[in-house]
Amino acid sequence: MDQHEEQEFAEYFAAKRDSVRRTAYMLCGDWHKADDLAQTAFVALHRRWRKIRDRSATDAYVRKTLVRASIDESRRPWRRERNVDVLPESVAAGTRFDERIVDREDLLAGLRQVPPKQRAVLVLRYFEGMDVGGVAKALGCSEGNVKSQTARGLAKLREVLGGSELAEQRETR
Repeated sequence: MDQHEEQEFAEYFAAKRDSVRRTAYMLCGDWHKADDLAQTAFVALHRRWRKIRDRSATDAYVRKTLVRASIDESRRPWRRERNVDVLPESVAAGTRFDERIVDREDLLAGLRQVPPKQRAVLVLRYFEGMDVGGVAKALGCSEGNVKSQTARGLAKLREVLGGSELAEQRETR
């Protein structure tokens, strides 16, 4: 890349790094992994910077790269294992979802338990504010797939937020 292109990339990076990092965090729930995902997305963008004709599509390219990197990372077998020092105790019977307040930590813990593709759809739809068509384009799938993934993801999130899985995690904090 020539000096002008490097300067353009540097300006784009400076303007977007925080929002890309936040989106990555919403996808994975861990700031260290979010940094890795954001770095992966920006490295991929840097490699193709010269080939990008439509600079207005750059955000979509970064978002798509970020989501794909998150899904790829979640497929690695060592990511599925979690070591804990103490086994969580069971939830007291009679605890109702509407009797407790769902805070940010609960939401992020719940999102971590939603499958990666459904989590990506939920983050893009509700945290990035994209419409169904935009999410479908970003993920390279049909609008019907986005709708079904959204419905399944919300159902799983409701189940986790109202079920014992989240309460068990809260006990181990």
